Amino acid sequence: MKTFEGQVVSDKMVKAAVVLIERRFRHPMYGKIVKKNRKIHAVNEIGAKEGETVVIAETRPVSKTISFKIIEIINSKKEEPKKEVSAKAKAKKAEGEKK
Repeated sequence: MKTFEGQVVSDKMVKAAVVLIERRFRHPMYGKIVKKNRKIHAVNEIGAKEGETVVIAETRPVSKTISFKIIEIINSKKEEPKKEVSAKAKAKKAEGEKK
C-alpha cells in the first residue's frame, strides 16, 4: 500500500479533494535538486480543508480519477495573527504621505 504526504489544494468536490504531492530528488547527471509535482484526487471523508497537510493511501479505484483516500490530517492551516503597527511606523508613514 503506497502512502504519500501532500497538501490539499482544492476541496470543492463533494466527497473528494485534490492533493499536491511534491517530491525532491537529485538529478542523476547534473546533481541539482529537482522538484516534481503531482496532483492526486483522493476521497475526503475526514473533511480536510484547503491548505492542510495530509497523508493519503492507495485504495481500490473509486472512480475514473480517484484511487487514493485521505487517512489523516497532519497539519491544519493556522490563521496568522495580524501584526500591530508601532507608533514609530505610523508616524513615518504619515510623514511620507505629507511629502
